[in-house]
Amino acid sequence: MIYNISVPSVKSGTIELPSSKSISNRLLLINVLSANVNAPENLSESDDTAVMLKALESDCSLVDVGAAGTSMRFLTAYLSLLPGIHVITGSERMKKRPIGVLVDALRMLGADIEYAENEGFPPLRICGKELRGGTIELPGNISSQYISALMMIAPMIRGGLNIELVGKIVSQPYINMTLQTMKQFGVEGKWSGSHIEIPEGKYLHKKVRVESDWSAASYWYEMSALAGQTPFAMVGLAENSLQGDSEVRNIAKKLGVETSFSEKDGLSMTTVVANASSVKHLDYDFNSQPDIAQTFVVLCCCLGVTFHFTGLESLKIKETDRISALINECRKIGFVLKSNDVDDLAWDGETCEPCNEPIATYKDHRMAMAFAPAALKLGSIRIDDPAVVSKSYPRYWDDLKKVGFVIEED
Repeated sequence: MIYNISVPSVKSGTIELPSSKSISNRLLLINVLSANVNAPENLSESDDTAVMLKALESDCSLVDVGAAGTSMRFLTAYLSLLPGIHVITGSERMKKRPIGVLVDALRMLGADIEYAENEGFPPLRICGKELRGGTIELPGNISSQYISALMMIAPMIRGGLNIELVGKIVSQPYINMTLQTMKQFGVEGKWSGSHIEIPEGKYLHKKVRVESDWSAASYWYEMSALAGQTPFAMVGLAENSLQGDSEVRNIAKKLGVETSFSEKDGLSMTTVVANASSVKHLDYDFNSQPDIAQTFVVLCCCLGVTFHFTGLESLKIKETDRISALINECRKIGFVLKSNDVDDLAWDGETCEPCNEPIATYKDHRMAMAFAPAALKLGSIRIDDPAVVSKSYPRYWDDLKKVGFVIEED
């Protein structure tokens, strides 16, 4: 299916954002480890969280996470502790996403894990057993999901766990999110420099509510910047959020988008509106916010703001190689990007003749959501496989319709 998206006239609106899947998935795992029967409130409706919830509630020996990377990492660690034999697998893309660093770390703690197909990649055959603690070393530049997975099971490991991170540490806000979530449930870890220490202990039962997703909010900041003076209000964002992607408000401010916070009927309201910006070039290191890099790549191109974005090494092992995908799809709308094909993307203002081909989404939800707002600049845009947004923001297309986007099947 292809969506043809246009915006005859944009109007202001109030958007009920999805709740954070990053927080939801952490809370679900910790909730199970605490043996709490009360599920967290306001859980994400995303595919990733649905997969996590189904796996944790099931007694099936085969766990299929589909394209849910967070679930693959978190559940691999969890199943290593769970008595019984389980096989965890996923989509064809998931079978190409490396997991060797996490498996090696778990094996050092005594885990019994075998590769069912290709060495270093899912699917995995896991025989759950008691794990023993100690000190392990991990590269600091791996996905924070590996580190968080180990941190969350650490209290259940005999003797707890010390993690030494070697080299540059990426996605630090996600590690801090994990620490703070664990603290909510009574386990207080310590993080100093490159050293993380998690004691053996027990999680407490706790009633918690998931806050709205700042990653999802990034697309409304993008729309605000492209729509001009039209204000958009978003429900449920925490001003003092654990989410690293809350930094979107400060990055967007450089491009003229102002943020204000208020409360209505007991719910937090975040309103964004764009003013004129004189910025012609933007440099930014997305090391701590890789999931919103696509948003700003497309936005800066549409605003005519040249850029050099760094800290993008993790983009190559996401749902797709997002660096290559952005280069390919931005060319379709007339912008020529450059990259060292390792950790950066840049645009120096070079353009090319746009074509009428639909934007390929590569089974990546963020490709669809980052490119759709470009219709405000281009007049219209075509998005292939638009259903991929269900991974994190199932109501995305409905919310766009609320503010004047016209979406037709092509």
